Amino acid sequence: MTSRSFLRLALAGAVASGAVALAALPAAASPSSHAPRTVPVRLLALNDFHGNLEPPTGSSGRMVDESGKTVDAGGAAYVAAHMKALTDRNTIAVAQGDLIGASPLISAAYHDEPSIEFMDKLGLKVAAVGNHEFDEGYAELRRIMDGGCHPVDGCSPAGAWKGAKFDYVGANVLFKNPGEKTDALAALGAKQAEAKKLLADWGVPALPPVSVKWMNGVPIGFIGLVTQTTPSIVTAEGIKDLKFIDEVKAANVASRILKLVGVKAQVVLVHEGDQVPPGQSPDTCAAVPGAGSRIATQVDPEIDVVLSGHSHQAYLCKVKDPAGNDRLFSQGGSFGRVITQVDLNVNLRTLDIDRSSVVADNHVVTRTVDPDPEIATFVQTWKDRVAPVANKAVGSITAEIGNTAGPSGESPLGDLIADAQLAATKTGGNAQIALMNPGGVRMPLTYPSSPADEGDGVVTYGEAFAVQPFNNLMQVVTLTGAQLKTVLEQQFTGGPNNQAFTKILQPSANFTYTYSAGAPWGSKVSDMKIDGVPVTDTQTIRVAANNFLVGGGDAFTGFTAGTDLWSGPLDIDAFVAYLGQNSPIAPPATNRITVVS
Repeated sequence: MTSRSFLRLALAGAVASGAVALAALPAAASPSSHAPRTVPVRLLALNDFHGNLEPPTGSSGRMVDESGKTVDAGGAAYVAAHMKALTDRNTIAVAQGDLIGASPLISAAYHDEPSIEFMDKLGLKVAAVGNHEFDEGYAELRRIMDGGCHPVDGCSPAGAWKGAKFDYVGANVLFKNPGEKTDALAALGAKQAEAKKLLADWGVPALPPVSVKWMNGVPIGFIGLVTQTTPSIVTAEGIKDLKFIDEVKAANVASRILKLVGVKAQVVLVHEGDQVPPGQSPDTCAAVPGAGSRIATQVDPEIDVVLSGHSHQAYLCKVKDPAGNDRLFSQGGSFGRVITQVDLNVNLRTLDIDRSSVVADNHVVTRTVDPDPEIATFVQTWKDRVAPVANKAVGSITAEIGNTAGPSGESPLGDLIADAQLAATKTGGNAQIALMNPGGVRMPLTYPSSPADEGDGVVTYGEAFAVQPFNNLMQVVTLTGAQLKTVLEQQFTGGPNNQAFTKILQPSANFTYTYSAGAPWGSKVSDMKIDGVPVTDTQTIRVAANNFLVGGGDAFTGFTAGTDLWSGPLDIDAFVAYLGQNSPIAPPATNRITVVS
C-alpha cells in the first residue's frame, strides 16, 4: 500500500472519471454572456445505514417527521424509492460512514456484501469510512473496497465479490509505521514541493483521503473523515497498524491539497456528530454542540459543507467557519430512515460553491410510498438465502425487552445479556460476574411476530443476532476489587480515561453497586456486592465481558489490568443458549444499580 502514489490515493475517483489531470485543473474558462454564471449540484446523503436492508423494527424503525409525528421509516426498498424521487441530473449520492457493521443477519451473514451492493445500486459515489467499517479489521475493509472472496468463509451465494463501485475515503486514517514515504509526487509538477511540505507533518494515508467528482462541468472535492475515537470503539487487533489523527488537522491538509490542484468546491463527509434532544423535527438545528460541531466550525474556511454521521441524530444547522462565513452542518439519523438533500450552486468563474445558494432538507424515508420493485426483489433474494438460519426459533419472551436506558443507566435487554454472558462463562472461565457494554446492544427484542410469522413473543436467531451482531468473543479476566472499582469509575466523564460521555456497563443480576452522580470522579462508585456480599479492594474477582471490553474498548482501560485470560463462546451463541434454556423470559427489572445524588 505504501508503494502507491500518494496522489492516486489523494485524488481517487478523479483519475477514474477521466476528467481531471493530477498536475492541476485547467483554469476555468470565462463564461460567455449567454452562459449561466453558476451551475446546480444536488447532494443526496445517507449515514449509519448499518446493513438495514429490511425495514428496521421497534424504535429503530420509527422517526419523528417534520410535523412532529412519529412514523415508520427505513428499509432498502423504501430508501431506493425516495432516492429515485429526489434524484435529478445534477445529483451526486454520498454517505457519512457506518454503511456496514453492526448489521442484521441478512447482511452480516455475508460480511455485508449485500449492503455494499445495495449502495452501488443506489448510485452511491463517495462515502467516508465510519468506525464500524473497521469492525472486521483493515484487511477486510480493503477486501470490501477492492474485491475478492472472504479468506475464511469464501464466496457468497452471489459469487466472487467484485468490490465497491463507490469510493471509500478517510483522510485521518494513516499507517503507524509506513516505512519509507513515497515520493511519487511528480504529477503535481510545480506544486510538488508545496505538497511535500503539507505532507511532512501528516503521514501516509491508509485509505484514499479524498475523491473528486465532476458535475455539470465543475469538480467537487469530497474529504472523508472518521471519528478519532475509533481505536477505543473497535477491536484493537484489526487496526493495530493504523492511527487515527485529529479530524480537523487531516481535513485541513486534504483541503489544501485539493486547492493545489484547483478543486475549490469542497465537502467534508465526517463520521462524527452531535446529540439532539428527543422528539425534534429532522429539519431543525437542535444539536447540542459536541465533537461534530467542533469539526464543523474549525475545519478550513475553504470547506463549504460538512455532512456528518455517527451519533444517529437528524439535524440541519448553520455554523460559522473560522473566517466567520456560514457553513451547513447536518446529519440524517440512521438505519436508512432519513435522506439529506443539499442543493447548491457552483460559480463557473471561481469553481467555488456559492454558500448563499445552499439549501438543505432532511427527508424522512416513509413507508407510505411504493417500495422500489428491483430493490424489493434484491432484498428478498438475500432474505431467502439466509432464511433457514434467520427464522429458526431460539426462545420466547413475555413482552418487549427494550434497550433504552432507565434512570440508572441500565436497560432491560442489557441486563438480560449480562445474565446470559455470566451463565456462558461460569463453566470453564469460573466467572463470578458479567458486564456488558451498552453500545453493543443494538436493537430491542420486540414482542410482535416478524413477517416470517413465527408467532408473537417468539425470538428467532435473526432477531437475536440483530441485538448482538458483532460476533465478539466472551472472555473472563481476574480483577481485584480495587481494579473493578476503577473500571466502574471509567463509566463516567471527567476521569483520566477521557471518556466522551457516560457509558453505564450493564451488570449481571448477582452484582450490585451504588454510584453518586454528584461525587467527583474516583469517588462515584461504592457499596459493590456480589451475591449480596460486600467486595473488598484486595479480593480477586473473575469478571466476564466481551473481547472488545477486555481489550480496553469504549475507553474502559481498567480491563487491561486483568490477568488469567480465558476465552469462551461467541457472545451471540451465549445469548441464544440462554434464551433457549430460560424461555419464556420476562423483561428483567433494572434495579441492579442504585443512584444517589
